[in-house]
Order: sequence, then structure tokens, then C-alpha cells
Amino acid sequence: MGQQQLLLIVLGVIIVGVAVAVGVTQFKSSAVDSNRQAVIGDLINLAAKAQRYYRTPTSLAGGGQNFQNFYLSATDTGNANGSYSITTTAPTALTKVAGSMTAVSSSASTIYIVGCGNELGNDATNEVKAYATVTADNITTVILN
Repeated sequence: MGQQQLLLIVLGVIIVGVAVAVGVTQFKSSAVDSNRQAVIGDLINLAAKAQRYYRTPTSLAGGGQNFQNFYLSATDTGNANGSYSITTTAPTALTKVAGSMTAVSSSASTIYIVGCGNELGNDATNEVKAYATVTADNITTVILN
């Protein structure tokens, strides 16, 4: 083979290698974004469930204008997107939170539903994490990682 043919083969291999590397990077970024959006969607659904509990009278097994005794069922604490739990204090740590069925113990008017995804987040060390702040008439989400 001539020198020109060898140079073209090497150049072709380099171009293919760069294209594969870029494709893998794009796929990984898309997977992280998809997992984050799925966790946020689950948080909003769980927050709506908490608001429904808040508004339901105690005579109908609701909260009677507070979140006391609200809990996530076994099917709500985890799915293919991640794991979820409830707290009465805003989370700040990036560590993974396991799904929990623990009920809200106080007559709180604000709760936080925390979700941890299955993909590594922005710091490339901890999983995707977000939480929803739930009040009687408002739901806001915050992305932690």
C-alpha cells in the first residue's frame, strides 16, 4: 500500500473514533436529563396526592387541613425512575435517599418530597436528586443534582 492510502485509513479510523466518543457522550447526557425529568414528574404526582390528602376531611380519612399522618405507599416509594421519601425539613445533602413509607408525624403545613434517580447527576458522583415543596395550594420543585 502506498503512504497516501495508509494516511487515509488512519484518518478514517480517527474520525470514526471521535464520532463514537461524541455519540456516547450525547447519549449519557440525554439519559441523565431524562431521568431527572422523570423524577420531577413523579414528585409532582406525589405532591398532588399529598395535596388531595391535605384537603380531604379527617372524617373521610384525610388530613383535615394538615399533612399529619400522610405517607407514601409501598408502590409510591420507588419505581424505575428512582426512590422517594417525605420529610418536614428541606433537604440539602446530595446523598441517596432510600424510599420510605414513614408518615408525617407533626401537623405540618409544608412537607418536602425527595426523589433520587438512578443516573449520576451533574457532579458525576451522586445520583440525580430533586425535591418538591408541598403546601396546601402550591408545589415547587428544586433540583439538587
